[in-house]
Amino acid sequence: MQRIIALTILVLPALLAVLGIKLMRDMIFGVLHAPIPSLLLQFVVGLLFLGIGLWFVAGFIFYRDRKRNKVQNRFQKK
Repeated sequence: MQRIIALTILVLPALLAVLGIKLMRDMIFGVLHAPIPSLLLQFVVGLLFLGIGLWFVAGFIFYRDRKRNKVQNRFQKK
């Protein structure tokens, strides 16, 4: 059960990052989505979604690896 919860916690931010990539790609091709009024704002929102999604997933993996002592010495807790 805990593994399913952990997978869900990782999948939701990953989907947010994928949505961010899609919004940025659509901006390059000139496709504007309904709730966003301009292409530049759409790109910024996509970049924000991508950053938040990657930050969360990377932080989760880093925290797990630090707990299991699988990181370099400079990243170990002091």
